[in-house]
Amino acid sequence: MKFLDLAKVYIRSGSGGGGCISFRREKFVEYGGPDGGDGGKGGSVYAEAVEGLNTLIDFRYQQHFFADNGQPGMGRQRTGKDGEDIVLRVPVGTEILDEDQETVIADFTEVGQRIELAHGGNGGWGNLRFKTSTNQAPRRSNPGQEGVERTLWLRLKLIADVGLVGLPNAGKSTFLAATSNARPKIADYPFTTLHPNLGVVEVDGVEFVVADIPGLIDGAHEGKGLGDLFLGHVERCAVLLHLVDGTSGTLVEDYQTIINELEAYGGALAEKPRVTVLNKIDALDDEERTFLRDEVQAAGAENVMLMSGVSREGVTEVLRALRAQIDDGRLREKATDEEPEPWQP
Repeated sequence: MKFLDLAKVYIRSGSGGGGCISFRREKFVEYGGPDGGDGGKGGSVYAEAVEGLNTLIDFRYQQHFFADNGQPGMGRQRTGKDGEDIVLRVPVGTEILDEDQETVIADFTEVGQRIELAHGGNGGWGNLRFKTSTNQAPRRSNPGQEGVERTLWLRLKLIADVGLVGLPNAGKSTFLAATSNARPKIADYPFTTLHPNLGVVEVDGVEFVVADIPGLIDGAHEGKGLGDLFLGHVERCAVLLHLVDGTSGTLVEDYQTIINELEAYGGALAEKPRVTVLNKIDALDDEERTFLRDEVQAAGAENVMLMSGVSREGVTEVLRALRAQIDDGRLREKATDEEPEPWQP
C-alpha cells in the first residue's frame, strides 16, 4: 500500500429542501386551509479518526465529498426527508487544515474523535407555518438554506514514541529492522528509505513505537534531497534517536547538520529530548570508538552512546535509554503468549 501523508479534499454539505405551498382539498371540506410541509435538512460532512489506517491514500482517488440535499416539503403536512451525512474516515494523527494550509481546524490524536466540518442547511418552512388568525390562507414559503462548500487539506503525522533522525545511510532502517518486526528497505546507497516506517520495539517487558523517516541532508529545510516534510512525523514523539555514522570521515559535520535542520524546521522539535548514538561501531576498534565519541561530545552532544545495528552491540542499552525518556502512560505492556483456558459448557 502506497504511503501518502498529504491530501486535498473538497467538501460540501447538503442544502435544505424548500417549503411547500399547498392547501387542503377534500370533498365536503369547504375551508381546508394550508397544509404545506417543511423541507428536509441537508446532510452534514464529518471527519472521524478510525483504527486500521496509517495512510491517506484513499483520498488520492476520491477528493470530492458532497452530502445529500434535503427533500422539499409536500402537501398534507408532509416534511421532506433529511439528506444523508458523509463521514471522512481518517487515520489517527491526521490534522485537518484550512485552504491556507496554516489554520488547524482539527487534530485527531485518539481513535473515535469526531468533528463536523460542514453543517447541512436547514429546511425551509411550508405555508402551514405562516398561518395566523389574520392570514388563514398564506401563499408563501421559505427556500431551504444553502449548504457549505470548503476546500481542506489533510496532513498525517504518525503517532510514535521515538523518532529516528540522521543522515542517509546512518543505519536508521537497520536499527528498526534489528529491534522490531518491521522490514524496511536496506541498501548501501543514500535515500533507501523514501517514506516513513513504523516498528514496535520491546525492552524490559514494555513496548513502544519507533518511526523511521527518510534521511536529512544539509539544506533539507530549503528543499534539498527529500526536504524536511517528513519531520512532521516525529513532532509527536516523546524522544528523538539521533544516529551518527561512526565510519563517516566527517563525523562532527554530520552531527551538526542534523541539529541545524531540526532548528531550521522550527517548533519545539529542536527542544525535544534526544539520545545521540554513534552507530556502526562494529567497524571500529576501542581506540577509535573513544576518540570519535569524545569528538561528538565536544561538538555539543551529551552522553553519546555506542551501538551497532548489525552486530546488535549496545542495542539493548540504547533501547533502555529511550524507554527512560518515555512517559509511562505512552508505554504498553508486552502481550503474553499464555494459552486461553479451555472452554467448558
